[in-house]
Amino acid sequence: MTQQVSPRGTFLHVAAAVRAQVDADDEMTELPSAADLMRRHGVSRGVALRAFAALERDGVAERVPGGRWRVVRPGGDVDRRPLAERLSDVIADDGLSVGAAFPSTTALSVRFGVSRPTVSKALDKLQAAGLLSEARQGKQRTVRALPKRTESPES
Repeated sequence: MTQQVSPRGTFLHVAAAVRAQVDADDEMTELPSAADLMRRHGVSRGVALRAFAALERDGVAERVPGGRWRVVRPGGDVDRRPLAERLSDVIADDGLSVGAAFPSTTALSVRFGVSRPTVSKALDKLQAAGLLSEARQGKQRTVRALPKRTESPES
């Protein structure tokens, strides 16, 4: 008589295997996709998603747009503000003034580690807020206004 493996708790075994992989590789920043977990561990999509949820609950991972998961390291300081806010900081960080050329979508996607469509959506929000000029094919966006800064007074 063969012993059957119970599906209960399988997601915990998958989560433990992924956690061990994260612990072994200090350079790892992104978790494998659900498809990778399904193929590697022979589990269903539901089991893979429950494994991600367990890792999130344990503080090992967090969701990122696009259905992916990022590794959370203790002591790691990650800016979790919306991308549009972080992009508006580029104006001050890069010392841009009104009329200056804004970095390209491709350069920003590399700089912030997100896809070009994600950057485009955030840039559209800045355009709607009046900070950037309209995007046109072959024409670089320019800074139209400087973002207002609200800093607390120093005591």
